[in-house]
Amino acid sequence: MSTRTSPSKKMLVSGSLAKGTALRSLNDIDVACYVSGAEAPSDIPKLLNYIVERLRTAFPNFSPDQVTPQTYSISVSFKGTGLDVDIVPILYYGDSQWYGNLVSQDDGSFLKTSIPLHLEFIKSRKQANNQHFTQVVRLVKFWARKEKRERDGFRFKSFMIEMILAKLCDNGMDFSDYPEALQGFFTYIATTDMRELIVFSDYYEPGTVGAITTPVKIIDPVNADNSVGMLYTSAQADMIVDAALDAGDAIDSALSAPTKQETVYYWQKIFGSTFQV
Repeated sequence: MSTRTSPSKKMLVSGSLAKGTALRSLNDIDVACYVSGAEAPSDIPKLLNYIVERLRTAFPNFSPDQVTPQTYSISVSFKGTGLDVDIVPILYYGDSQWYGNLVSQDDGSFLKTSIPLHLEFIKSRKQANNQHFTQVVRLVKFWARKEKRERDGFRFKSFMIEMILAKLCDNGMDFSDYPEALQGFFTYIATTDMRELIVFSDYYEPGTVGAITTPVKIIDPVNADNSVGMLYTSAQADMIVDAALDAGDAIDSALSAPTKQETVYYWQKIFGSTFQV
C-alpha cells in the first residue's frame, strides 16, 4: 500500500503489518515516510519537526497533540480508536529500488534500507511455503512476547525472528507442520547458540559482508553493512538460547503427552495461559 504526498515522495506501510506477520492484538502501525533528501534537513530533531509541520497541514482536523515528534519518529494518534501510527522518516535521493537513509529506531543513526525490497524478500518466503511461513512467524513472535513478560531483560527483535525463519526456509524446512517447524526454530537457536552468521544473497553477494565481531550475526538482507543484532550482548543472546531450550523441551513433552490436559499444559508453557487446543 502506498500513497504519494507532498513533500514526501512515498509513504509505505511497513513492519509486521505490511509483511502479514503482525499479531492479532496489533494496535499500532509502522509507516515509512520517504522524503526528499535534497529538501529536508538531515538533523534528526529538525527533520522530525519538518515532517510534523507538514502532516499537521495535511490533516487540519487533527489537534496538535495527535501529531507529535518522538525520539526518532513521529506519532500520529487516531482518537477514539486506540490506533497509533508511527511514521519513520527515510531520506530519499531518487534510487530506483527505493533505497534511502532510514532513521534507526535504536540510536537515531541513518541506516541504508529499501522498504519495497524488504517486503519482496518476505513475500518470496511466504510464496515458497503456501503462506505457512507467515503463521509460524506469528507463533514465534507470540512466544517471544510471552518471554518478554516473564524474563527480565529478555529481548528478541521481530525482524531477527523473521530472518532466522527465512534462513530455515531457504535451508528447506517444511513450515506446514507447525509443531515441527517451531521445534526446528528452537533447535536451530539451541544448536547454533545464536552465534551463527545469517546472510542472504537476494540483493547482494554474501562475500561483501565484512567481519562481524558481535555475538549475534544476522545481516540485513537488503544492506550488507547492517548487522541486525549488533547491539545484543552475549548475555542477551544466551537468554534467547535458554528460552529456546525450554520451549523445545515443552514441545517434546506436548507431542508425547498422553492426555489433552497435559498437552495443553505444555503448550501453555510456551504460549501462555490463554493458549487452547
